[in-house]
Amino acid sequence: MAATGPRSASSLQPAMAGSEGFTDAEVMLRVKAGDQSAFDYLVRKYRRPLVSFMYRMARNTTAAEDLAQEVFLRVYRSRQTYEASAKFTTWLYRIATNLAVNHARDTRHERPEVMVSLDEPDEETGTTMDLADGNITAEEAIVRRERLTAIRRKVEALPERQKLAVVMHKYQQMDYKQIADVLKLSESATKSLLFRAYETLREQLKEFI
Repeated sequence: MAATGPRSASSLQPAMAGSEGFTDAEVMLRVKAGDQSAFDYLVRKYRRPLVSFMYRMARNTTAAEDLAQEVFLRVYRSRQTYEASAKFTTWLYRIATNLAVNHARDTRHERPEVMVSLDEPDEETGTTMDLADGNITAEEAIVRRERLTAIRRKVEALPERQKLAVVMHKYQQMDYKQIADVLKLSESATKSLLFRAYETLREQLKEFI
């Protein structure tokens, strides 16, 4: 790139990482203009959240990694047609959602029973189940593990759109508007979708509440 042209994303990364930096959409426009370091920046920023999202949809570590990689591949392939008309995360999670749904449909009869990894952090405490905790007894640890397993099973069994909405809302910390944009629904329809999902989970998980 010529010295008189726009600065590279690598030179802008400190600004992008700051509170007054570039938006993700602006960084993606740099990718569109051919800036590889801008793409690398987005991969570093969103790889972990996407792997987490895909794991909750696929319940398989290898598949989650592969699906997240495919999301970034599709982002890169679509760079020339990208338009910053919507929030970057909305565009990103639309790609991720389509891949997750297709994977779920293709592997519906192949997926094993949902298992809980002892190395995976508890959603509420952030600690792994196999770590010693002087504040809880062995019995309490077992009850916590059973509760976590039950929640995951029931989320897994929700209708497709309800499951997507719950995963994005509870685990990806996305607000109603973001979820609505990804699923192409109104905010009121999204709230209704989540209400039905949480009501179903609350009813089915009474013994753990």
